[in-house]
Amino acid sequence: MMQWNNLTLNSDFILLGIFDHSPLHTFFFSLILGIFFLAFMGNSTMVLLIYLNTQLHTPMYILLSQLSLMDLILICTTVPQMAFNFLSGNKSISMAGCGSQIFFYVSLLGAECFLLASMAYDRYVAICHPLRYPILMSHKICGLMAASSWILGSLDGIIEVAAALSFSYCGLREIPHFFCDVPALLTLSCSDTLTFEKMIFFCCVIMLIFPVAIIIASYTRVILAVIRMASAESRHKAFATCSSHLVVVGMYYGAAMFIYMRPSSGHSPNQDKTVSAFYTILTPMLNPLIYSLRNREVARAFMKVFGMDKAGA
Repeated sequence: MMQWNNLTLNSDFILLGIFDHSPLHTFFFSLILGIFFLAFMGNSTMVLLIYLNTQLHTPMYILLSQLSLMDLILICTTVPQMAFNFLSGNKSISMAGCGSQIFFYVSLLGAECFLLASMAYDRYVAICHPLRYPILMSHKICGLMAASSWILGSLDGIIEVAAALSFSYCGLREIPHFFCDVPALLTLSCSDTLTFEKMIFFCCVIMLIFPVAIIIASYTRVILAVIRMASAESRHKAFATCSSHLVVVGMYYGAAMFIYMRPSSGHSPNQDKTVSAFYTILTPMLNPLIYSLRNREVARAFMKVFGMDKAGA
């Protein structure tokens, strides 16, 4: 048994990826690299702006900076390895590399789940209890929310990577994905993974359903409060702020539930790769655009930090 485990730990996996070297796939690969560049620059800029501009040191923007940081790390976890495999022709990834991808990927997805719930609560307090906002969403509470998101996500990542790498893997060891994703990896296992799959489902209930319940409850109260607002301008501003968050929530949770809350027998490699590409590559690019394009404070901060407001001064 010990000899087999050593063989498992010292063997590489093969990432089959999503592209071959046909002209059409080469075009799509170039498109992915372009999206990666935009996501990298957009999220880096958001983190930098919020850090440098003291006017953005409020709970809403502090939480937003954490979301951008998570998206930045997430896209750097998957795309560089995929690009290296495609350009070099070497599709192998070590057990340690696979474990690292699983840890960061699962940790960041879990952390974003809780962070999005914290952001929904922040909007609920800001709109429904504006006078108590400095108390209910103080910088200390905001910091605890952000730290808790990172810690809870990391705990989930540690549990899943430890369990996934404890199984024996045999056969061709070809992962039908462009990164080491747990559901795709389990299809290669020679061990009985039913208990682990049930554990993943239970973790998803906690890390997806529970935050979604908080988000739904928060925005139900927000919508009711916005409807009762006398000023049309106030209603428009409130809806504009909340709609951005709801778009991100819908994209993120919809894709995550599709991947992780189905039995392994219901997984299709092509579907999983497409949906995973959507919320690990496309969503990190869209988040900075969704939150910044309709936000005048972010636009002013950008102009101030990069000195573009001098002409109008």
